[in-house]
Amino acid sequence: MIRVAMLSFWHVHANDYARQATEHPGTEIVAVWDEIAERGRKQAEERGVRFYDDLNELLAQDDIDGVIVDTPTNMHRDVMVAAAQAGKHIFTEKVVATTLKECNEILAAVEEAGVKLTVSLPRLNADYTLAVQNILREGVLGEVTLVRTRLSHNGGVPSERGQQGWLPAHFFDKELCGGGAMIDLGCHPMYLARLFLGVPDTVSANYGYVTGREVEDNAVTVLRYSNGALAVVEAGFVNRHSPFVIEVHGTEGSLLYSTHDNKLLVRSSKLGDEASKEWQVQQGLPENRPSAFHQWVSHIENGTNADENIELALDLTRLMEASNLSAGKGEPIKLADLAQ
Repeated sequence: MIRVAMLSFWHVHANDYARQATEHPGTEIVAVWDEIAERGRKQAEERGVRFYDDLNELLAQDDIDGVIVDTPTNMHRDVMVAAAQAGKHIFTEKVVATTLKECNEILAAVEEAGVKLTVSLPRLNADYTLAVQNILREGVLGEVTLVRTRLSHNGGVPSERGQQGWLPAHFFDKELCGGGAMIDLGCHPMYLARLFLGVPDTVSANYGYVTGREVEDNAVTVLRYSNGALAVVEAGFVNRHSPFVIEVHGTEGSLLYSTHDNKLLVRSSKLGDEASKEWQVQQGLPENRPSAFHQWVSHIENGTNADENIELALDLTRLMEASNLSAGKGEPIKLADLAQ
C-alpha cells in the first residue's frame, strides 16, 4: 500500500484527487498539510487522518511514501523540491510551475532523488486524443497546417452557482495562480496543440479582461512553426455554453471533434471518393488510457518513469511562460529565449 499525503486543498481538483487516492486499491491517504491550517485541519478530521501545520515535519515522516500537490501554483517549486529531497513520490496538478527555470529545478530535484513524478494532464488519456494521434500518425490529413483547440466555461461570470461565478475567488489572484484562464483552463488545449504539432518557434498571446479582474478571463495564444504551420489555443472563464473543441487541418483533409455532439469527424482525399466529399464519423475509438493518477501509482509500483508525461508538462510550462510574457509585452516570444 502506497501511503499518501495531501499537500493543500487550494485547487478545485484537490477533492477529485483525494477521491482517486481513496478509491485506488494501492493507495491510502494518511496525512494532510495545507498552507491554510483551518482548511487542512478540517479535511484531515473529515478523513480521520493526521494533520500537520509544518510541511517539513510531514515530509520527515517515514510512513508517508508520496504526496499529492494541490497548492497555489506559486508554491509548486518550493513544495515539490522539498518533497523530492525528502524522498517522496509526487503527483501534481498542472502546471508544474509558472516558469521554465522553476520547472527545471523541480525536475532536477526529482531526478536526483530518484522519486516518481506524474503531472495531471488528463486529456492526454482520452479516447478522442488517442484517435486523433492515430489519424495523424497514418498521414490521413497530409501535412498538418493548422491546429485549433478550445476549452472555456462560465466560472468567472454570474450564474445560478454564484454572483461572482463558481470559481473560487483565489483563482483570480495573479500572484497565487501565475495568470488566469490561459494558465489554468488553457493548459488542456495547450498541451494538446503541443502533442499534435510539436514545439513551436514562437508564441503570441492576447488576453482579455471581460470581468475586470487582475487576471485574464478570455485568452488566445498562437503557436507559430518554422514550416508555416500554426496552432490556435483558446481559453476563457466567460462563456456559458462553449464546447471543448479540437480541429486539425492539413493539405489533404481535416478532422473535427467537439463535446457538443461528442463525435470525431474526418474528411480526407486520402480515404477515397466518399470520404473526400462527406464528413465521416469515426467509429470504435481507442479505449481511454488509465488516469494520470493510476499511471503514477503504476510507475511507483513498477519502478518506471512517466517520460512522455513529464516532457509534455515541461513544454507546457514553457508555452505558458511564453504566453504570459507575450501578452504582457505585446510581441511574439521565442521559446529559445526563455531563461533555463
